[in-house]
Amino acid sequence: MLEAAQQAGIKPNPDFNGAEQEGTGFYQFTTNRGRRWSSAAAFLSDAKNRKNLTIVTEAHTTRILFQGTRATGVEFRTPQGLQVAHAGREIVVSGGTYGSPHLLQLSGLGPADHLTELGIPVVRDIPGVGAHLHDHFNMYSTYRLTRHASLNDLAASLPRRLASGARYLFTRHGLLATTGLFVGAFVRSDPALERPDIQINISAWSTGERSRNGINPHPFPGVTISPVHLRPEGRGHVRAISPDPLVAPEIRFNFLASDYDMRALVFGIKLCRRIAAQPALAPWIAEEIMPGAAIQSDADLEDVVRERGVSNNHPVGTCRMGQDPRAVVDARLRVYGIQGLRVADASVMPAIIAGNTNAPTIMIGEKAAAMILQDATG
Repeated sequence: MLEAAQQAGIKPNPDFNGAEQEGTGFYQFTTNRGRRWSSAAAFLSDAKNRKNLTIVTEAHTTRILFQGTRATGVEFRTPQGLQVAHAGREIVVSGGTYGSPHLLQLSGLGPADHLTELGIPVVRDIPGVGAHLHDHFNMYSTYRLTRHASLNDLAASLPRRLASGARYLFTRHGLLATTGLFVGAFVRSDPALERPDIQINISAWSTGERSRNGINPHPFPGVTISPVHLRPEGRGHVRAISPDPLVAPEIRFNFLASDYDMRALVFGIKLCRRIAAQPALAPWIAEEIMPGAAIQSDADLEDVVRERGVSNNHPVGTCRMGQDPRAVVDARLRVYGIQGLRVADASVMPAIIAGNTNAPTIMIGEKAAAMILQDATG
């Protein structure tokens, strides 16, 4: 796969996180001993026994409490009933790109007209709360292989699953200790661009069905070469539709809002096809499953993108940082016009980064912690 990407004209890059992002190479992962290493595992596991930390699980935050424009506490629902935590110095909201703006709106921070329509008392009119939602958008190019050499084979074979499961259980190695996504590339859809705007993910598996209930692989060996648009122009919103905190908000992305958004993905599909056709990979490819060999014109490719394109699950921007009237937080993550309240998660990103959001979001948490300590000590 790596050799084919280079044969397609993409230069090698040994470190996407180094001096230059553009090129093709192997991915790095936030893992430890064969498992995805979450921020809870990395941070809370060491801190959970501290006397000044209380962790409450099975809790759903319902609203932030205020005295005037100062945040003073948080109301949350647990199996034992409604509870309140009072803030000594300040409150940090880290509910994510969907949860943080929803909580702020339920608490009276957001577009005043909309909150009034819902019967939510307005604490402060902040039009940008919930606005500016955007995400990477991606498409799949999938191929059936000429030989059994993909993770699809693992799913199709009970003996292989048992053997792989045993190996992982006892050694934390083997196929189950990987993501199945080893090789990638960062490229520009237009040479005039200063930086890459397309990410190519080359995965050792292929998807037969994807739904809200999960992903099922094809019953035959397959591979996926997936173009991801890194710099979308479309902007959507997260908006409360009820004052009831248990009612999910409306989430609208407005994907493919511009001609550029579509052109970049069409370029990406064509590049994936070019990679699959290279001498290093072509002998492994039996046929193109999706979009399919019959789909050739730009118009047909655009139709497939509209029908089969999906969110890359990297949402950002709904409590964005900035200095303009629609910004929600300042450079120290403090909510404008409110005392004692910050937001620290991917929702504060003014624009989505051209890469995966996991590590940068952890960085936001680290930076927030440093600023909180700095402000507390003067």
